[in-house]
Amino acid sequence: MIAPDTEPIITVGLMSGADSSSVVLEGPFETATGQDVPEGRYVITRLENKIRAEGPTIVEGPSLSLRAKELGRCRATLDEVVIGIDFHWQRKESQSFQGTLTFGASPDGISIVNELPLESYLVSVISSEMSASCPPELLRAHAIVSRSWLLAQLAGDRQTAQAASSVDAHEIVRWYGRESHADFDVCADDHCQRYQGVSKAFSRAAHDAVEATRGIALIWGDEICDARYSKSCGGMTEEYRAAWEDKKVPYLSVVYDGPRKPTEFAMPLTDNLNAEAWITSSPPAYCNADFEKSGELLTRILPGFDQETRDFYRWEVVYSQSEISEILSRRTGIDFGRVKMLRPLERGESGRITRLEITGEKSSVIIGKELEIRRALSRSHLYSSAFVVRAEAGSDNGYPDFFRLTGAGWGHGVGLCQIGAAVMAELGHSHKEILDHYFRGSKLRTLYQSKES
Repeated sequence: MIAPDTEPIITVGLMSGADSSSVVLEGPFETATGQDVPEGRYVITRLENKIRAEGPTIVEGPSLSLRAKELGRCRATLDEVVIGIDFHWQRKESQSFQGTLTFGASPDGISIVNELPLESYLVSVISSEMSASCPPELLRAHAIVSRSWLLAQLAGDRQTAQAASSVDAHEIVRWYGRESHADFDVCADDHCQRYQGVSKAFSRAAHDAVEATRGIALIWGDEICDARYSKSCGGMTEEYRAAWEDKKVPYLSVVYDGPRKPTEFAMPLTDNLNAEAWITSSPPAYCNADFEKSGELLTRILPGFDQETRDFYRWEVVYSQSEISEILSRRTGIDFGRVKMLRPLERGESGRITRLEITGEKSSVIIGKELEIRRALSRSHLYSSAFVVRAEAGSDNGYPDFFRLTGAGWGHGVGLCQIGAAVMAELGHSHKEILDHYFRGSKLRTLYQSKES
């Protein structure tokens, strides 16, 4: 078990592949060799095998590190940082960072890595994943979950492949992790944890939540919990093995997202009929919140671009025959021709599909796990793989004109449900009660103390 007695310094991959970049420095900076770098705007370019920064002064080298002399006062602002990569909210924005920025020459362009203390990183994460104006107990719970996840990743094998897969002519099964990052600890996007520098850390509450829980992590036995979270579980959280490798993680098991499981629904949701009844209804749950019923709370807890999505708990997507054929061909590289059937073969404990059979006039393939299914059936990502398929109309030799997907939740559903946890905090539950609800049997332990300890 990793048990740091001091706060770790971590590295976060911000960008890669740009031909050039622009950064504005505020406050005193210096290079790794101690050369002072004055405030101002710098244009970063790659010249063969070295990096050059040109602005109020010129600095260059095989790689270029710009280190803030004072963490709290100095900022480096990057233009056109891509967020939400491959998701439906992908966009570019300017973001400001503390600590050290290192510009490197990668094969496809310039790479940018941010180095800073773990607790400073967490202030941004909980302000980026959820709004910093969330209930304080939700922010405290999220700080502990995010800290636990990162410490667990640092304790793991960084050489593990990002995607584990089993592929043959009839079945494609893939799952994805963050472990492919060989040059830094964690990326800055939703594929790891959202990290948007100090741009989103606008609330004192975010700083207070991190400081109040400083060094505290979720523990199972002698291991730091690989704590996971998603936006909305859809009423039932999912097991770890439905999204990643086939192993049982006891603290990442199925949890009904409410105080008492409704008795009018048959269980388990691994059964297709039970899952259909659950997904096509609106069971009571903490995360059963929408903008009609809970607009004030959702507006307060969600970042602005997340509010562009209005249907977290239950949602619907309709594809025409030509749309679904084109999307599947582009996303999987397989020409199915006209699509005849989308058939769930296996579901996880939350009703999320983990193996889906796609039958077309030219090909028939089984795909999994949940993220691979979400990627295959959308130009970005479906909200989740907890969905029911309805084929509509069509009399052309059994090929439907439309496919209607009715779904539940947003994300993989494993671990903490962010909207559910926010509602719990709003109802008066403490951060410990929230963590006990989602991570059954786990304990809290302080791994390192205050900065002075």
